Amino acid sequence: MGQRNRGFSEIGLRKMSDVLSRHVESGKIPGLVALVSRNGETHALALGTMRPEGGAPMRRDTIFRMASTSKMVGAAAVMVLLDDCKIHLDDPVDTWLPELANRQVLKRADGPLDETVPARRPVTVRDLLSSTFGLGVDLTLMGSPVQNAIFENGLFDMPGMELPDPDEWMRRLGTIPLSYQPGERWQYHVSNEVLGVLVARVTGQTFETFLRERILDPLGMKDTGFYVPESKIDRLPPAFNPDPQTGEFNVWDEAVGGRYSKPPVFQAGGGGLLSTVDDYHAFLQMLLNQGMHGTERILSRPAVKLMTTNCLTPEQQVFRDDLAKNNVHLSHGQGIQGGWGFGMAVRTYLGDYASIGQFGWDGGTGTSAYADPDKQLTGILLTQVGMSTPDAMRVIQDFWTTVYQSIED
Repeated sequence: MGQRNRGFSEIGLRKMSDVLSRHVESGKIPGLVALVSRNGETHALALGTMRPEGGAPMRRDTIFRMASTSKMVGAAAVMVLLDDCKIHLDDPVDTWLPELANRQVLKRADGPLDETVPARRPVTVRDLLSSTFGLGVDLTLMGSPVQNAIFENGLFDMPGMELPDPDEWMRRLGTIPLSYQPGERWQYHVSNEVLGVLVARVTGQTFETFLRERILDPLGMKDTGFYVPESKIDRLPPAFNPDPQTGEFNVWDEAVGGRYSKPPVFQAGGGGLLSTVDDYHAFLQMLLNQGMHGTERILSRPAVKLMTTNCLTPEQQVFRDDLAKNNVHLSHGQGIQGGWGFGMAVRTYLGDYASIGQFGWDGGTGTSAYADPDKQLTGILLTQVGMSTPDAMRVIQDFWTTVYQSIED
């Protein structure tokens, strides 16, 4: 490695703490846990409490609903199967997912569901990994028949509803035509849920069992899973979606007796994991170490490279930019990174303080997890506040602004 860089400046870390404290003191964020790590130097910070009215303090081992930051971990399980030669990138998925065979594609993406043409080719593993298989949560199509069908069929995991079991979920998905031809357009989220079903069917295990055996346990991610057992439930805060008008904290999920207090029927790789800052740090550090965790190899170097490199063609990129730039009022400035790898964003241009090549993603429950190969940096910020108001995203943005300022080599 040669000469070791310093990690972070004292002044920078103090500023980060002050800025994050300000968010908690504002009353908009009850509490948060943050972790930054660089060149073997790790700092964690827990601020505030689990409830707006006080109660138990946030701790370094507090467990959070990770939402869409689950996507990168789910995609890693598929990369294990690629490494094992159990599947190949350009395999049609029909063998394992017959519900996606012989697809029909809408003549017009916003048109009626019965006006279709046959798909030009089968859906492939690559289409699912790159979120380009033809269906997704698409902000540019909101209110269209196909988007309504996704929500009405219960295919999108939302507060107050639970996804059906994987076979029923796939059956319902198979009743909906694709919005676009396979490989034509980047669309968000749905493909990541399909990947979990793919892993289960290829391996003959549940998605969680395979994830645990090949990713979570080897990385020591002991607090990561699709539910929180009773012995740890006191470490899970309630989840809030603030009222967009008043900012009042609405609880959408309590810990005890809540949706994550028991094993779900659908193990959602698109947004269903719960975890801690240290567990996600282990995962991101493994990716920075090109697949190694200590002396154990979790993923091959080429698999990590593929996951963490922009995989979109210029045509697909246009639609990725739609989410980031043209719907900024919905994402509060989230997603201005440029590209997309497998299950995560990849920065392809200098859009803020982060380096080109930084990879990771944010979650709608107020979570953020990224690694930066250029700076050999990982950072994770976890809150319990959903993005129904800009507050959670503002904390995340200020966290990253102060993280990058605190690097002084």
